[in-house]
Amino acid sequence: MRSVRRLFSLLAALSALGVAGLPQTLSPQPNVIHVEIERLRNDKGQVVCALYSSSDGFPKRNEKALAHVNSAILDTHALCEFSGIAPGTYAVSVFHDENSNGKLDTNLLGIPREGVGASNDAKGHLGPPKFDAAAFHFSGGRMILKIQINYL
Repeated sequence: MRSVRRLFSLLAALSALGVAGLPQTLSPQPNVIHVEIERLRNDKGQVVCALYSSSDGFPKRNEKALAHVNSAILDTHALCEFSGIAPGTYAVSVFHDENSNGKLDTNLLGIPREGVGASNDAKGHLGPPKFDAAAFHFSGGRMILKIQINYL
């Protein structure tokens, strides 16, 4: 009888601590868009990611983006996470800010000198990709996107 009481006491204590596989109330997880950036040519600088909810400013005008994230580079890969995102249609633009000046460097013709990428690996024709080509639907929860950087 004493061992049964001990077992119930132990299970109650473990349940209070959230272990032992017993049902428990979980706090809701924030809606997250997790972006994995691949094919960076080196580990210099940082990666700048922007999340857009419309075509307004995509992908050139960062001030029009819904959210921004800067990320360090490790072994030619980087990660950006956007948390607390409501369900909807979005597009992500990314660039490799090799000199860490916070902007996409271009030549005299406006062609990027640093690597660029977008969700759906969308590419533009004689310019940046269109929002519709990069757009994806986010239903909430956790979404993982992979974007490959391209150098022109």
